[in-house]
Amino acid sequence: MSIEPAGAAAEALPGVRTIPLTQPLQWLQHGWHDLHACFGPSLLHGVIVALGGLAVVTLTLQATALMPGAFSGFLLIGPILCTGLYELSRRRAAGERPRLAHAVEAWRRGTRPLVALGLLLFAAASAWVLVSALLFKLFVPVPLDSPLRFLRYAVVGQGGWLFFLWLVAGGLGAALVFSLTVVSAPLLLDRQVSLRTALLASVRAVGDNPAPMALWAVLIMLATAASMATLMVGFVFAVPVIGHATWHAYRDVLDVERLPPRV
Repeated sequence: MSIEPAGAAAEALPGVRTIPLTQPLQWLQHGWHDLHACFGPSLLHGVIVALGGLAVVTLTLQATALMPGAFSGFLLIGPILCTGLYELSRRRAAGERPRLAHAVEAWRRGTRPLVALGLLLFAAASAWVLVSALLFKLFVPVPLDSPLRFLRYAVVGQGGWLFFLWLVAGGLGAALVFSLTVVSAPLLLDRQVSLRTALLASVRAVGDNPAPMALWAVLIMLATAASMATLMVGFVFAVPVIGHATWHAYRDVLDVERLPPRV
C-alpha cells in the first residue's frame, strides 16, 4: 500500500504484522534484557527523565493548578526522550556492543525528522498545559496552593466533576498521542521515511492490533503511576525498560525491510 504525499513522490507505508495479545509482555522482557546489556547508558536516560519530572514538580509548586497539565505534558514527550534507548537496542540487535556514544550519535543521524516529531509533541504538551490551566482557572473557586489541597479538592471535594472532565480530556489526548507515536520515533530513527509516513504507520499499527496495543498502553500507564508514587525514582528503571521495549515493539509490529535504512 502507498500514499501520495503532497508535492512528493509516493512513499510506501511499511507493512503491519498482526501480533498476539500477550506480545507486550515479551517486549518488557526484551527491554529488561537490553537494560542489563546497556546498563550505564540506559540508566542515564532514566535518571535524566526522573530529574526532569522532579524539576517540573518543583517549578510548578508556586502555581499548583499548572502541575497536573505540566507533568502530564512532560510525559507526552517521552517517545522522543527515548531516542538514545532505541539506538542502543538497535545496535545490540545488530550484534554490536552498545555504548553511550551510540545514543548520542542517534540524535545526529535522525535529527530532522526526530526534531519535527519532538516539536509536534512539544506543541501537544504545551496545548495540554494551557487547557488544564484554563479549566482550573475558570472553574475552581478556591486557591490550590499545594498538591495535597489540589488532590483533596479534585478527588473528594466539590471538584469531582472537574477532575473527571480533566481525566477524560487527558485520556483522549493521550490516546491520540499514543496512536501517533507508539512506533513512529524508532521508525524515524531506523528508516528513511517522512514524519507523515511514520505517524500514519504508527496509527495503522494500533488500528490493526487494538487489543495488544491497548495492553501496551496500560502497562506504560502502570509503570508511570508506580514511578510517580515513588517520587520519580521509579522512572530511573521504568524509562529504560519501556524505551528498549518500544524498539522491540516497532520491530515486531512493522515490516520495514523494503524501506531504506537511515545512515
